[in-house]
Amino acid sequence: MNETEIKALISLLDDEDHEIVAHVEQRIRELGGQMIPFLESEWGESFNPLLQKRIEEIIHDLQYQSVLDRMRIWHQGGGMDLLEGLWIIATYQYPDLSLDKLRQDLEQLYYDVWLDFSPDMHPVDQVKALNNAFFNKLRFGANSKHFHSPANSMINQVIDTRRGNPISLCIVYMMIARRLGLPVYGVNLPTLFVLTYKNDNGVQFYINVFNRGLIFSKNDIDHYIGQLNLKHNDMFYQPCTNQDIIRRMLRNLIVSFDKNGDAERVKEVEAILDMVRGDNDSLPLSDYTQR
Repeated sequence: MNETEIKALISLLDDEDHEIVAHVEQRIRELGGQMIPFLESEWGESFNPLLQKRIEEIIHDLQYQSVLDRMRIWHQGGGMDLLEGLWIIATYQYPDLSLDKLRQDLEQLYYDVWLDFSPDMHPVDQVKALNNAFFNKLRFGANSKHFHSPANSMINQVIDTRRGNPISLCIVYMMIARRLGLPVYGVNLPTLFVLTYKNDNGVQFYINVFNRGLIFSKNDIDHYIGQLNLKHNDMFYQPCTNQDIIRRMLRNLIVSFDKNGDAERVKEVEAILDMVRGDNDSLPLSDYTQR
């Protein structure tokens, strides 16, 4: 369809015949995301609140379908680019968010930390130096005041506000650490996402980013798991996958919307989560619940 035909089609959304409107809506949905700019233009030119609401609903549905499609493709491709997966989640709330802008923001964080970092340090000293830069220079910290806010699951908001929940803080910290060449990975603990430093020389310890980068040991995890009355599981000690991280972020987001009483968004995010479910997803962990 050319631009004139598209505009003519959209104009029929204001038709008095409900069957025509239903047919037009279906055709617009079939044409997909390319229709959004034309719909936005029609919304701006309309003085009919009912038509504007109808257009808003169609735009949301088209943007939401794009999130589902991109998340499915990301998962099927092996989930190699963690930032891309995080960006897809964030576009659920911020559909115009640029992936390139996120990459630039993270690169700037890396440069800010790199100035205070030396690759010749002992691993523990490297982490301490990163802690100092991350918490004191960049001023990242726990969003304790709004712990259940959906913003904690939006990577752009975490970078902008410097506040997040356990996993979102860990992710930003981990991405900076990886850019510095550190072997730092996520660990899927119940109710508390942490990081592990694990190199090829057998050095391994853990980092609680939510507690200002506290360094701890395997024995501390043993004690933590014992307090929760859970059985030993290797996943509580070893690096998790990018897909594990995305699933946990989505579960956090589901809990956030549930706390807000937003049943419709809970349902939508559950459908996004369905796009990345896997055979190894036997323990559906989040930072808020042990479900």
